Amino acid sequence: MALPRLRQAVVAATDFSRTTSALEAVLGVRDPFHDPGIVHFGLRNAVYAVGDTFVEVVAPVREDTAAGRQIARAGGDCGYMCMFELADEQAVRARVAAAGVRLVHDSTHPDIVDLHLHPKDVPAAIVALDVTNPPGSWRWGGPQWEGAVPDHAPGGLTGMTVAVHDPRQVAATWAQLIGVECDGSTLRIDGGRQRIDFASAAPDEVERIVEVRAAVGGGQGEATVAGVRFVTEHVSAKETG
Repeated sequence: MALPRLRQAVVAATDFSRTTSALEAVLGVRDPFHDPGIVHFGLRNAVYAVGDTFVEVVAPVREDTAAGRQIARAGGDCGYMCMFELADEQAVRARVAAAGVRLVHDSTHPDIVDLHLHPKDVPAAIVALDVTNPPGSWRWGGPQWEGAVPDHAPGGLTGMTVAVHDPRQVAATWAQLIGVECDGSTLRIDGGRQRIDFASAAPDEVERIVEVRAAVGGGQGEATVAGVRFVTEHVSAKETG
């Protein structure tokens, strides 16, 4: 593991049960964590562990939620949020301030600092920057991940594609905030094991996450869930050590 790292990808959906069933089928996952605290945002959720990374489904349970507005803008279920694990809280906050980016959420726990960036300042998704203690823990994955790194299955997120109107400019913005170099319209993180690609969106198309890639313990394939293309490749326990 090398920081920064993509730890969680989030889709927003209207039909919660159908979406979770479809995601379980494509990723070969079961037994999600349901976070009771997310009702504060007017949502219900299911968080699935994919190796030591996570994929989350959120669905609005009341009117006028950020996820509901994104679904309305996109004309249906869609990619919604991505969360990165980084090191050094002060450096992260300094980069956010230097970029003039507003925070829409700022919370601190003994094991994690969680900063959500304003989507009007950072296009295409709600981007969260999280600093963990110890590194590798992830309280959003459930109680067993709070301040700890439990035994987990092999595999994990390997990247995603984000459709935007100006791929090079948006890639540069994300790179500045995450604290990595930008190679044109691509970011390479986790020591090169993960890749964030920025693709061109039509002028009238809503900017959003359009693809999530993962290595999973099951088979390999491709399926569209909640308007996002999920592409999986097989990984064995031996390959992950």
